[in-house]
Amino acid sequence: MDDLRFKGKWNELRGRAKQEWADLTDDDLLYEEGKEDELYGKIQQKTGKAKDEIRDWFNQQLDRL
Repeated sequence: MDDLRFKGKWNELRGRAKQEWADLTDDDLLYEEGKEDELYGKIQQKTGKAKDEIRDWFNQQLDRL
């Protein structure tokens, strides 16, 4: 994933993630530079999805923005 693209669109991506996975909270979706794996781990715990599946979902969403 292109980090600059991801960071630039994070607010929109966060909103879409909350719509996709209603169990996620704002705290779950706190983005900190260099802690992407931690973010994916939190999403994995709440959704039961694999890390690659979550990463692919975010990439698809980025392509749509």
